[in-house]
Amino acid sequence: MLSYLHAFHAGNFADVQKHAALTLTLSMMQAKASGIACFDTHAGSAIYDLDSERAKKTGEADTGVQRLWNVRGQVRSGDWQPLLKVLSELNAGEGELTVYPGSPVWFRDFLRDDDSLTTFELHPAEGDQLAGWASAQRVRVMREDGLKGLLKQLPPRQPRLLVLVDPSYEIKSDYADVASTLQKAWQKCRHGVYLIWYPILSSGLQQDLKDAVQNSSVRKVLCSEVHLNNPPSRGMTGSGMLLVNPPWGFDERLSAMMEDISGSDGLDVRHQLDWLVPE
Repeated sequence: MLSYLHAFHAGNFADVQKHAALTLTLSMMQAKASGIACFDTHAGSAIYDLDSERAKKTGEADTGVQRLWNVRGQVRSGDWQPLLKVLSELNAGEGELTVYPGSPVWFRDFLRDDDSLTTFELHPAEGDQLAGWASAQRVRVMREDGLKGLLKQLPPRQPRLLVLVDPSYEIKSDYADVASTLQKAWQKCRHGVYLIWYPILSSGLQQDLKDAVQNSSVRKVLCSEVHLNNPPSRGMTGSGMLLVNPPWGFDERLSAMMEDISGSDGLDVRHQLDWLVPE
């Protein structure tokens, strides 16, 4: 199935959590000079117009990144600054956001000379937009299934590895496929840092993914979840991230970031963080 378009959901509360975790990971990994091979398995179209008909139809950015933007002057954690800097540069002003970057843009803005970025996108229209954006960037675009494509690229040339996996989970088998891919990737590169996004659903389907990872041989898995304080009766009630081999101290710093923006003035969510699998 290739019906999912992230333009309807760009900048929602899940994107805020996902990209906070991604930018924090990149910042912390780049404290060391050695190169990082970055992979984005479901890259989307890179840039999203928040004034588009699709974005306006759902209005999800209004309760996500727009609220973050509104409280940006109140955040205490310095770890928000790289993310806020990118948003400011893309939107060329201090008013309401009209452009939101997808994960390839966040990766690209952190790339150093010895780092690389490989993106995967199977959707034809999304892939065309991604390729158009990437043509002026130092980014490789692969038009194939990101889970299968990732495994073919491992182990990478660089000494370190960072992978973001965030499919739409339109198909129920995605949960098992993601867990299986993580297991195989980890066996190829046990030192790699893997970020796995998943939706928290009223149906509880996400538990299949968590159980599969917990019962695998993968070690050192941190689980970050944000839950809507006023969830709908059906559909997505929260957003989760599994982080394999997070940098030391990542848990405390991500918790501080999410605490900064959770509440009546910011995102109407509560954040939970625990180790799903210890070392």
